[in-house]
Amino acid sequence: MTLKENVSAFAVKQILSYMDKDPEKNLPKLLDWFDRFDRKDTLKAQREAIRKAVMDKDNNWRQLVISLWTDIDPGVRNRLFENFILNGCLLGYQRQNEYKKKYNCNIPWAILLDPTSACNLKCTGCWAAEYGNHMNLAYEEMDDIVNQGVEMGTYVYLFTGGEPMVRKKDIIRLCEDHPDCVFSTFTNGTLIDEAFAEEMLRVQNFVPAISIEGFEEATDSRRGNGTYQKIIRAMNILREKKLPFGISCCYTSANAEVIGSEAYFDQMIDMGAKFAWFFTYMPVGKAAVPELMATAEQREMMYHKIREYCQTKPLFTVDFWNDGEYVGGCIAGGRSYCHINANGDIEPCAFIHYSDSNIREKTLLEAYRSPLFMGYHDNQPWNENMLRPCPVLDNPGRLTEIVEKSHARSTDYQNLETAKEFSDKCVDVAAKWAPVADRLWEESHGGCAACGGCRRASGES
Repeated sequence: MTLKENVSAFAVKQILSYMDKDPEKNLPKLLDWFDRFDRKDTLKAQREAIRKAVMDKDNNWRQLVISLWTDIDPGVRNRLFENFILNGCLLGYQRQNEYKKKYNCNIPWAILLDPTSACNLKCTGCWAAEYGNHMNLAYEEMDDIVNQGVEMGTYVYLFTGGEPMVRKKDIIRLCEDHPDCVFSTFTNGTLIDEAFAEEMLRVQNFVPAISIEGFEEATDSRRGNGTYQKIIRAMNILREKKLPFGISCCYTSANAEVIGSEAYFDQMIDMGAKFAWFFTYMPVGKAAVPELMATAEQREMMYHKIREYCQTKPLFTVDFWNDGEYVGGCIAGGRSYCHINANGDIEPCAFIHYSDSNIREKTLLEAYRSPLFMGYHDNQPWNENMLRPCPVLDNPGRLTEIVEKSHARSTDYQNLETAKEFSDKCVDVAAKWAPVADRLWEESHGGCAACGGCRRASGES
């Protein structure tokens, strides 16, 4: 580390130590500390919004922060905070910017990778259900991905699949070999047991995001009978061990009203979830079920509900489509993240199964500078309305253009689908969402592309 990096590391450790002594008492005092460091008032509006939230003992954001000290194992909490804040944000951001400027390409903040295409479930509409155990990344390949990523400032790694927990031993090994990184996984939760929870406690840098479709009926109808109860068992184990976890929710035409309900949010908070990632169903692959795509009315409902709950519920929540206004549109293509499948293909997005690069043939940096990724770099945002961020679901045809221009190939293992075939399934849904999104965008006066969290914490609409 440089001298500046060492000073930053020391400051983060001191903050955590200070909070450990008495979080209720010392949280407000930390704001005074931040005030002194922001001498030019660069973050004055954000600091004032955070102060307003922190000083209100009934504020949901304050409750969430305090719960991280009351509900989470101290060693796990501090390791994750150090890795996330210091490495993932402060040091990582500096390195990413250096590479971005030097090579004029996107460098991701996080990398999603599939250890395997195998899955122990067969969920309706999921492409992984069709793949089977045909593709796997060797441990050495995953280790090399992390090594390359860290060199460029990427310290956050999320496992997708397939079901990543099929490779739980290798996942724990990666956590051991890279103690400075944050690892997470999108998992159906059914393979989390007492033994794995103990391993999580030992390595301290792994956080699961458990996929759940709503209550028992909705979850089991898509994922199979008995799945819901296995998920609840996993959540109970994690909560009892004081391990952090979140939920991953895909809202569809069949379940949007359920997972957008206050009762559902309250139950997930009661179960111990600290964050929630919301996605909308994408008709990926020829075996997809387009009828499961959420309607424009349902997507607008989720838009309003999540904004409401972000002001009232102690659960950090992100809707990766409807929150485009907070992050400047689409974050794929290495702008904030990219995806590597179990065959080593480097894809712009977990939902975009096209590639012109493979880790067995190119370095990550070479992939980031490839025609497909540069197509993302040069064309983002895909729409001036950040509530229409996606080059497929919201802007059909945009993905087709760059895939054809870059000569990227379909990475679907069984049934090759052209980018046009994929995009064509979204034309009708996009046309119906466009006027709704334009109205919402106009009502919000363009939204904020810099600090959505601060707006939410302060209760702004």
